[in-house]
Parts: sequence; structure tokens; C-alpha cells
Amino acid sequence: MKVVVLAGGTSTERDVSLSTGSMIYRALKKNGHQAILLDVYLGYEGETEGIFERDTDWAAQIGGIAEENPDLEEIKAMRPDGDKNFFGSNVLALCQSADAVFMALHGANGEDGKIQACFELMGIPYTGTDFVSSAMAMDKGITKDIFKAHHIPTPAGIRLYQGEQETEKVPYPCIVKACCGGSSVGVCIAHDDAEYEKAKKEAFRYDKEVIVEQYIEGREFSVGVMDGRALPVIEIAPKQGFYDYKNKYQAGSTVETCPAELPADKTKEMQDIAERVFQALRMKNYARMDFMMGKDGSLYCLEANTLPGMTPTSLLPQEAAAIGISFEELCERILDYAKSGK
Repeated sequence: MKVVVLAGGTSTERDVSLSTGSMIYRALKKNGHQAILLDVYLGYEGETEGIFERDTDWAAQIGGIAEENPDLEEIKAMRPDGDKNFFGSNVLALCQSADAVFMALHGANGEDGKIQACFELMGIPYTGTDFVSSAMAMDKGITKDIFKAHHIPTPAGIRLYQGEQETEKVPYPCIVKACCGGSSVGVCIAHDDAEYEKAKKEAFRYDKEVIVEQYIEGREFSVGVMDGRALPVIEIAPKQGFYDYKNKYQAGSTVETCPAELPADKTKEMQDIAERVFQALRMKNYARMDFMMGKDGSLYCLEANTLPGMTPTSLLPQEAAAIGISFEELCERILDYAKSGK
């Protein structure tokens, strides 16, 4: 099968996306597919004739994930026409000529439904959920509204728009995060007024809308869902601080246990909630839900990830491995879902 693995882009999760794309590309090549790895924004300037048949290691140029966010202004400067056309040279033409596109994008202009909508109009098969559920899940405010409507437990919270007067307060400690961010970029814990103002300033760097929600002290978990069925629960325990960008992607920063050491009834409860979230957000193919469990055992769903990471330290591949699904098989199943239209 001819497959374009689409990665990169201009979001704060660019480096994570490139790492995800590199892993997926190598797995698809190992599975015998004619795969190429493209940066959705920078594109490909060379000759495209016979590109899928070439013996080229497209992942060889991809580096690791830096501790800090990528310099997006430097990336954008490489494309003087970037404000007129998000897609890089030959990207759409190559996606149209492929049998499917494997979405390895994370964050804005990748995980928010915009590219998915474009592909729908062009008849391009792609992995992951559709444009509607992608857009809903990307917006944490909309997600929380849907959670409440479907009686899915989630931390209490409010939305704030840049420049508006606050009429409600969330007691300290609280979590402040960009409404449409990912990989914990722009997420801070505030314990007092000074930290709160600093946290809001940081979150507003990434979005004009932020979410302020109650801080849940306890244990953190994640549950992947494939084709509506929950995978084993994984527990995430950072060695220092909380599960921020560094702890997510720097090897050795976090202890991850899968299957999580939980009573059977609590595991089932969390998996059931994850499946309900999948249905409530009208998801397809696969996704991953993040949870906190309070000290009293209460569960809270934090958010849903429609294109979860597939890096060396990512959670979904670990959950799949716990039930005997290798990384290569996981990629193949995701690709099969895309081709079948599930």
C-alpha cells in the first residue's frame, strides 16, 4: 500500500509529531508498505515521479524531541508563502496519489479537524477520527461541556477569554491551561494569586481562551480506545513535578505501569468512562483519554486525545503491547481502520 505519513507542521508539538511520524514510518516500511514521511508545512521540493518506489530512508533526518518547544518562527520563515497556503510543496498531490494518509500530526492545524475536513472534501482516506470529533476534542472548553451533558466525571472549572473580567474563581490550588493546547504546553499549577496571574499569562501565550479547573491531587492514568473498545489502563507517575512536556517526552522522567495496579472494579470503571467519552465525542478509529483519580478513589476524565503520540515513550503503544499488540501491528490496525472507513 502507498502511504503518506504526515507529520511536522507549525504547532508547539512539532517535534513530538516528527518523532511520532518517524516511528510510524519505520513500522509501515517494516510491514512492507511503500511509505514516505512528509512535513505537512515544509513539503517536498524534489521530483515526485516514482517517489513511493524509491529506496529512501525518510526518517533518517528526523532528530529527537528537544526539552524546549521548537522555534516556530524559524520554521515559518522557511515558507514565505505560508500565510497563503498551509500545505507545503507537493503535499496535497502526494496525499491524493497515496492509498491512505497516516496522520502523525499533533496540536493546532493537525489535530483540530482542519486538515481532516480538507481531506474529506478531496476524498483522501486518513487515519484517526473525523473533522467534527477532532474539532470538539481539541477545544477543552467544548469537551468539558460535552462531558457534563453526558454525565462524564470531570474536574470543575471555568473558561476565561483574554481581556475579559473574571466573574468566577476556582479555589487554589488550580490548573490553568490553554484551551486548545496539547502535550501539557501552557499548563501550570497555581497555589496563590501571584502564581495564578503568572499561569494565566503563560497560557494566554498559546491561546486566546484558557481553562481554569480544580486541581485533583492523586494518581494519573490514561486509557486508549480502539474501534470503541478500551485498552488496558496505564498509570503515569512523574519522578518530579507533574506530567508536563519534559516528563512526557524525556526518557526516564516518568514511571509508567501497564496494566495499572488497580482493583478490577476501578479498572473497569475507568475503561467504561473512556468508552463513553469515545462515543460522546463521536470518535472513530482510535483515541486516548486522560484521567486523574482523587485520593478518595473518585475518577475524573481530563481530556481526550484524537491523535495520541506514537513516540518511543508514548502511552498508547505501551497499552497495546500489554495485550500482545506490537507497535507494527498497532500501526497496521490503525491503517486498516482508515481504509475500511470505520
